Amino acid sequence: MDCLLTIDINTSAVKIHAFDMNGKVICSKKGSYPTFHPQPDYSEQDPEQIFITTLSILKNLLNEYIHSKKYRVKAICFSSSMHSILPVDKNGTPLGNAIIWADNRGVKEAEMLKKMPQHASIFHTTGTPIHPMSPLIKIKWFKNHDQERFAQTYKFISVKEYVIKQLTGEYVIDHSIASSTGLFDIHKLKWHQESLDFAGITTDHLSEPVSVFNDALLLKKEYCVTLGLSPKTKLIIGSSDGCLATLGAGIVGEGKAIITVGSSGAVRVAGKQVLRDEKQRFFNYLLTEGLYISGGPTNNGGVVFEWFARQFGSFSEGLDFEDVLNDLFKEASQVKAGADGLLFLPYLLGERAPLWNANARGLYFGININHEQKHFVRATLEGILFEIYSIGKILETHRNFEDIYINGAYASLPLWTQILTNMFGKTIHINDNQDSVAMGTALLALTKLGIYSNLEEAASTVKSIETYHPENQNHQTYMKYFKIFERLSHKLSDEFEDIVLLQQGV
Repeated sequence: MDCLLTIDINTSAVKIHAFDMNGKVICSKKGSYPTFHPQPDYSEQDPEQIFITTLSILKNLLNEYIHSKKYRVKAICFSSSMHSILPVDKNGTPLGNAIIWADNRGVKEAEMLKKMPQHASIFHTTGTPIHPMSPLIKIKWFKNHDQERFAQTYKFISVKEYVIKQLTGEYVIDHSIASSTGLFDIHKLKWHQESLDFAGITTDHLSEPVSVFNDALLLKKEYCVTLGLSPKTKLIIGSSDGCLATLGAGIVGEGKAIITVGSSGAVRVAGKQVLRDEKQRFFNYLLTEGLYISGGPTNNGGVVFEWFARQFGSFSEGLDFEDVLNDLFKEASQVKAGADGLLFLPYLLGERAPLWNANARGLYFGININHEQKHFVRATLEGILFEIYSIGKILETHRNFEDIYINGAYASLPLWTQILTNMFGKTIHINDNQDSVAMGTALLALTKLGIYSNLEEAASTVKSIETYHPENQNHQTYMKYFKIFERLSHKLSDEFEDIVLLQQGV
């Protein structure tokens, strides 16, 4: 029996799924790795640890489920989170840790570019907002602040590229990951000279861009032996996690939107035309050539609620982390919409859309003597989701959508979904797969293998299994509170900057 594997290298873990040729999950395994914060605005990961974890999980899944049941792996397809950058030397050895999307050290470099005349051209050509998350800005930071490492760098690559280089010996980057770098022309499908000039690099410092359907890579002989895979196993380079999550939700056409709530979050739409926003609040990334995924990301999704749980949750009586989270959800469900006047700005990691303010910080507002822990739990949850709503609210001024789908690690939690439904005042659907990134990766691979004729046909196989309907009274309540949330988020921009400067000792 034939099967295919999907490898998703995301922020907190690598997740590997096996699918049959009908797109049904056979099995899956997951391996986690940490993010390091050596300074307040720094977010880094060890690329070697990511690769070793990937290889270990892959080998275990193959031995435990695939080889023992006589499956033949026909193809392996990759996905990963966006915006990471890793300098490597001529031998492919990492020059330190990888800098990931959440890293905000390049604030000054981003502000510098925003003041330059070419900033609008770079944004509209590359589809990537000018923000410290962008690899373009990260490379400029290296040039300005770590000249020795910059000079030693042979290639600037993403974590996904590093894993593929280890497995195949080749430096390649798919058009989707490339489209999130701020260095790639999403219209002409080549590296953008204005961006290269700003970063101070040439095309020689970057990998070769290839189609997301590219399957010309070959697994090194030693890994064929170690993993028990045929040299004929196709390696499909795949796309980025956000774009594949959109495909995995069944969204490749107009009139629909997808909300993802995982460690971070996003609201996305799909179309054959880029979304043009003169205020530069949204991204336009490639799912594949001529198909754009547009929308806005938030840094502060489930990671913020997990922070709250670690700081204030009760870990007594041997409860594990999942138990603590569930207890907090129960507390939040006991409080009515609006948390009795308590609001939370969730910007613990700065913020991307729609503020694009790396200096943004968290805040509880409206505290009074009657507020208890349960109110703080509810406000924390609502603050995270108000931020997601703020992205969708602005996105809807550019693209109409009546149907909303939700996915991600928190999509299956009824309280989260019902609150989002009430905020948007629209029906929200949950799809029939728990991991939309893996499903989207599988659908792309099955299209490449000829099981589906195109991505539209592949997406049509995704079905909804649950629907949430808005409660009008709660919707009206949330709209009143949101006006205050939105005003606070903008009014405090000067204070955000001042507190950051104080923290830096300026």
